[in-house]
Amino acid sequence: MPNRSPSPVLSLTQPVWSLGPRFAARLERLQLVAGETLLLLGPSGSGKSSLLNLITGIAQPTAGDIRLMGQALTTARGWQRDRLRGDHIGLIFQQLNLLPYASVAQNIALGLQFSPTRRARLQAPVDDCIADLMAALDLDPGLAGEAAQRLSIGQQQRVAAARALIGAPELIVADEPTSALDPANRDRFFELLFARLDRGRQAALVVSHDVSLPPLFDRVVTMEELVENPSVAPSEAVA
Repeated sequence: MPNRSPSPVLSLTQPVWSLGPRFAARLERLQLVAGETLLLLGPSGSGKSSLLNLITGIAQPTAGDIRLMGQALTTARGWQRDRLRGDHIGLIFQQLNLLPYASVAQNIALGLQFSPTRRARLQAPVDDCIADLMAALDLDPGLAGEAAQRLSIGQQQRVAAARALIGAPELIVADEPTSALDPANRDRFFELLFARLDRGRQAALVVSHDVSLPPLFDRVVTMEELVENPSVAPSEAVA
């Protein structure tokens, strides 16, 4: 069972956000504590990406409160949100966003580039930490010098996970991270990712449309039950 920390890693309380003059979306409450793996499940167009933008501080709500490690994203300035995101969130993008011609090691080290806090958490030299993460994610450390574009999709996915995990940010956020993988590789990816989490201080939030994923997670919340839109039909309300 996850460690139920009295202070949530992430807390959203009644955020409201606008997606144009005709409608607004509202979420009542969502919390994520250290040790949890949470799946936000919903079809395309249900608002998953918009909600992730709020959680990561890329966008701001028009009302309500969002807190990351107890610090308010809703009242922080842009540079403060960037710093909070860099220090406390490891992102795995749907399109991976790897630098194709950079090496595997260089791509993983990007997770430290904008966060002295994450770099300070390293318990060994950067190259050793990269090799350790690669081994933990079933990547041959001998691939560290290989250009990212030469790897298979499954290997690239794990490089993206290593970049998110390096420096042990408290929240791992993944946007449709396994949409390009077959079921066996998908399950293996989550097995490796969750095994690497420090359950005493880290949590994982994954958004997906894949209805076969819930058994892999501690908790599942659907976008339909989470997001309200009093103005228009849900299919029109959020992107």
